This record gives sequence, C-alpha cells and structure tokens, in this order.
Amino acid sequence: MKKIYLASPHMSDEKYEENFVKEAFETNWLSTVGENINKFEENVKEYLNINSAVALSSGTAAIHLGLKALGVKKDDIVFVSDLTFSASVNPIIYENAIPVFIDSEYETWNMSPKALEKAFEKYPKPKVVIIAHLYGRASKMDEIINICNKHNVPILEDAAEGLGSKYKDKYLGTFGKCAALSFNGNKIITTTGGGMLVSDDEKLIEKVRFWSTQSKDKARHYQHSEIGYNYRMSNVLAGIGRGQMKVLNQRVSKKREIFDTYKKAFKDIEEIEMTDEKTYEKSNRWLSTLLIKENSKIKPIDIIESLEKENIESRPVWKPMHMQPIFEKYDFIKIKKDEKSVGEHLFNRGVCLPSDTKMTQEDIKRVIKIVMSNWGR
Repeated sequence: MKKIYLASPHMSDEKYEENFVKEAFETNWLSTVGENINKFEENVKEYLNINSAVALSSGTAAIHLGLKALGVKKDDIVFVSDLTFSASVNPIIYENAIPVFIDSEYETWNMSPKALEKAFEKYPKPKVVIIAHLYGRASKMDEIINICNKHNVPILEDAAEGLGSKYKDKYLGTFGKCAALSFNGNKIITTTGGGMLVSDDEKLIEKVRFWSTQSKDKARHYQHSEIGYNYRMSNVLAGIGRGQMKVLNQRVSKKREIFDTYKKAFKDIEEIEMTDEKTYEKSNRWLSTLLIKENSKIKPIDIIESLEKENIESRPVWKPMHMQPIFEKYDFIKIKKDEKSVGEHLFNRGVCLPSDTKMTQEDIKRVIKIVMSNWGR
C-alpha cells in the first residue's frame, strides 16, 4: 500500500537542485563558502524584497543568533508564541533568558494581541517578542506591531512555516527586526536541513554572519575576541536551496490546492472546521489543518489512527509550550485565567492532514474517504 506522507522533500522535475550541487562538486566549493551560498541568499532577498540574509545550518540557529543580535542576555524576559514547535523556545534557554508564553487566538491560531497586551501589563520590559506564524497563517501583524512599538520592543518573526505567505501584500518574515526561515526536510522548500536569518538591518546580518563562522577576527592567524558558532550553511546544501527557490511558487500553489480540496470535501460535515483565509492574507497552507468541534464523538486520535492503518501519515496540532514538561515552570499568559487556554483547545481538537506536494488527486481522495469514514460517510 502506497505511503502518503504528511510533508516530505520534493525536488524539482527539472533537476535544478542536482545541477547546482554538481556545480559545487565540479568547482570543489564544498565548504561554507561559495557561489551557491551567495546566490541562495540573493534569491531569498529578492523574493522577500528584503535587504540582507545569511544562510545558516538550521532555523533554530537563525532564531538563536537573531536573539543574540537583538541583545538577549541572561535573565532577560522574552515573550514567545505558546502554540509552536520547541525550536521557537530552545534558543531563549541557550542564552539563559526567560521565556514567557503567550496564548493564541482562534482566528489565526497565532499569538493573541489581547494576551500580548496582558503580558506587557505584567512584564513591562521584555527584551524581544518572538512571533511564530503557525502552519503558514499570518499573525495579526498590525495589532502586534502597534503593541510592540508602543513598548519599544523588537519583534523576531519565526517564519519557519511561513515562507511564501503574505500579510497585506508583504511576505511573512519582513515585518520584524529580523526573521528566521527554515529549510528542514518537511518545510515548503528544503535544503535537507538549514535555515536563514533575514533583515533590513545589514549590520545585524553581518554580525550574525561573523558569529556563524566561529567569530574569526580579521587577522592572519586565528584570533577570536567573541564566542562563535559553527552555524553556517554549506555550499552544497545551498545549491539545493537555489534549485528549490525556482519552484517555491509552484509548491505554494500545490499546498493551497490541497487545502482547498479538503475544505470543499468536508464542508457538509458540521463537526469539522477548516479556517477561512482572511482578506488581508494569502497563506502558503504549509500544512492543512482541521478542527473537530467539541460536541463531536469523533476525536483527533480516531482520524489519526484510521489514516495510520492505511499507511497515511498525519499528526496532532503542536502541543503548547506551557504544557511541555521542560517548560512548565515558566509563566504563561492567557486572556481568561479560569478557562482552558486557546492553545490547549486547538491541541485537543486539531489534526494536521497529509499536505505533501507530491500527492496526486487520487492520494488526496484516498485521505478524504478515510477521514469521512469516521462519520459514516
């Protein structure tokens, strides 16, 4: 029985990636410098219409060095989206800073502006606010930017899931002081592993570039005046990225097609909700997610297990960070103290459906049939 994946790497039919990697081998540029890295950074800058970019070993590395560049140090408070992957939070701990988790809101599943305002009332001087754009949906950036500007606190966008998504005709990753991208194997484009930090602040990116290659001072000998990191992307992997950038818009179109097909198929099942796109956004629909209404006898695990039996991969929605054993000691801000958090509701009721861009129409129909069978359809 054919395996259907949640989201897996998808190389171009034209073999752009293979040709750029071959070029790296033929020219013997097999380290962390070379034409592929330079061109890949240029491609992303041009696509996003942003001034500066530095290709790194992972999206986590990008968040880490972004936090350092924004001055985060020991015991600083960092506000961060609660409903996200742990990579949004781990770099805060690397710097011995203190995360404060901010609850979501239902419209976008992203950080609630109201919860963010409440967090500022309790902690007036956080160092940075990290906004995660979940599943390619845009956060309410106008409201969030206004709140952060009022308190003079910079935003670091975690756009790991959001490359190719737009908010009011601007791409996600271009709203904060800096933004982290991810090219992990499951992302909308991949370098197998890798990430990038982007910013309009060229000095910030140059500092990150310096740190990412072990903070080597300008000297004939190896000299180091600051702690450095081995975080630079290799020229070989950047070749894959160059090729993937050529098909990014195709991947966004396919992801959106998959989501729209699911949404249309499930429209008559009252117990299933699939979020509408807002007039101000265009989502890359990195993963198609559905929400099961609270009154349903069907639970997310029922759908996940029914798909699993047919060799089809799906997952629950991210488990909120305040519910993770490693982070449970840190503060969590939600709107109403005595009610279950929005993030917990979404985790308990949400399913991530297969959203692999290599899926055929028959594959999508197969998924739909199995999901609907849970309701006897």
